[in-house]
Amino acid sequence: MALFHRIRFSVGDPAALITVEGLHGATTPKRILIIRDIEVDRARKGARADHVFAPADFSPAGGLSGDRETATAQATAECVRRSGATRVELDRSTPSIFWHALKEAGLEVICQIDAGVAERRTKDAEEIGWLRQCQADTEAVVRMACELVASASTNPDGVLLRDGKPLTAERLREAIDVFLLRRGYQNPQPIIACGAQGADCHEHGHGPLRTCEPIIVDIFPRSKKSLYNGDCTRTVVHGAVNPELARMHAAVVEAKRAAIAAIAPGVTGEAVHAATARALREAGFGVGMPKSDETWVQARMTHGTGHGVGLEVHEPPLLAEKGPPLVVGDILTVEPGLYQPGLGGIRVEDMVVVTETGCENFSKLHEGLDWKPRA
Repeated sequence: MALFHRIRFSVGDPAALITVEGLHGATTPKRILIIRDIEVDRARKGARADHVFAPADFSPAGGLSGDRETATAQATAECVRRSGATRVELDRSTPSIFWHALKEAGLEVICQIDAGVAERRTKDAEEIGWLRQCQADTEAVVRMACELVASASTNPDGVLLRDGKPLTAERLREAIDVFLLRRGYQNPQPIIACGAQGADCHEHGHGPLRTCEPIIVDIFPRSKKSLYNGDCTRTVVHGAVNPELARMHAAVVEAKRAAIAAIAPGVTGEAVHAATARALREAGFGVGMPKSDETWVQARMTHGTGHGVGLEVHEPPLLAEKGPPLVVGDILTVEPGLYQPGLGGIRVEDMVVVTETGCENFSKLHEGLDWKPRA
């Protein structure tokens, strides 16, 4: 994903991008892409690179390995050596085979932990457009799923029915898969967690869905075209809402609003999370995992407020303790939740982009627990 971000060109084989300073007296860095031979012509037309070569163009004295990734690493090392450079800086995502080949070529190798992180955080206009579309499509499927739950019938035991058969987490996921497939998305297993299952914030959920119980619907698909991600969560209750669930839901929605109001350039992710925690505590709920000697007597939020999103569904920065200052172009999820063993969970999640004056919320979706289809 780090490579795709830099070249905006998708390939299925090993590839490497080398940025060389002072190449042949150039005053600006030159970007050299090494890619499989059958992709060279296509890459020269579409990749963001100054020069495109195949590994065979930089075969070392001992020749190239028959393994593609090893050969690409060997060619990368030979390209760097021929450029006259003696030192190479790698980002955190570089496979270790490249480190090995560069060291074998006698080059000094350093890992720059933060290299590329800031670049990926500051989304450009094209990326913002892709993410806005991903979120709109994600919200459409969340709406479909929640309305399908809300419009179900029930059997005498309180199990939801669809077309006369039990509506299960598995059946709802199937409907979500089909919806997203038709719109060009890959769909990692979404969270459909009903009742007590939802008290574990990362429980994917299984089995029949039931009336009067909270159902967390968390969907995070990736566009096959742009490779960017959507991420949206809502909670739906079919039938009567338990008063404690209603109180939890009101606190979560208010905490989300407090967090969004706090987001601005220069504000830390830690400060945004603190705004969330303050709102939840003021409503009488807990924050953080209970200590070993504590009894989980009240619903509490056990995770951070949110995270960056882009080519990965979880990217820097975190809206959590030690979260860094936000920058213009950060795209973030804001997803407070409350979880009570035996009762279940509530989570509501939006996506925002940090602007010069605060943030813009991409999300337009209903926040409530009642999802009966509206005209």
